[in-house]
Amino acid sequence: MAAPVHVLLSCAVSVDGYLDDASPDRLLLSDEADFDRVDELRAGCDAVLVGAGTVRADDPRLEVRSPDRRKDRLDRGLPETPLKVTLTAGGALDPGARMFASGESVVYCAAPAAARLRRRLAGVAGAVTVVPTDPGSGLAPVLADLAGRGVGRLMVEGGGQVLTAFLTAGLADELYLAVAPLFVGDPAAPRAVGAGRFPHDVSRRMRLVDVRAVGDMAVLHYLLERADG
Repeated sequence: MAAPVHVLLSCAVSVDGYLDDASPDRLLLSDEADFDRVDELRAGCDAVLVGAGTVRADDPRLEVRSPDRRKDRLDRGLPETPLKVTLTAGGALDPGARMFASGESVVYCAAPAAARLRRRLAGVAGAVTVVPTDPGSGLAPVLADLAGRGVGRLMVEGGGQVLTAFLTAGLADELYLAVAPLFVGDPAAPRAVGAGRFPHDVSRRMRLVDVRAVGDMAVLHYLLERADG
């Protein structure tokens, strides 16, 4: 049996807890120093995961940006960039999304839409595997499948629905929370974490292991005790 996947959550928020504002354009909360910190974390992982909403809204490449870090991965016998992973219920993903333009991707798609999505993504430049999932099975089967693919360390970068799902399921080992020195103040804007029942509440607090300034951001690093041990 493959070892459990170590799950690291990473997100940047405003002081009042928002991931973005409600405008059509993405709000860049991080500065260049923080983007570089995230790139370093990403380079140290086997896979990076975002939800389909993030793919549609932000169109991320999900690649390691630094040439030196890419070379270091190659020197260690790894691909330049970690495996790219996304989750979708309805399969509404654009074949032109930048995450599919290079490297290897895995898409976990609710079974009723998986065959249709597999056909839609058949011609993309990168290598894409579509894995059917049971919509009611939660995240544990996804982590088990990733472990079977050799993923030991998974970085989850959002969005809020995915972060909330990992946190409420108690399936995260670490949380890096970067706080930008600004307010959004718009109730229509997306928050980093939605409503739910969280294992880490007032009776079971997360453990703060580091706080540091990165550029003009405050980065808090927490360790979490996983619900599955």
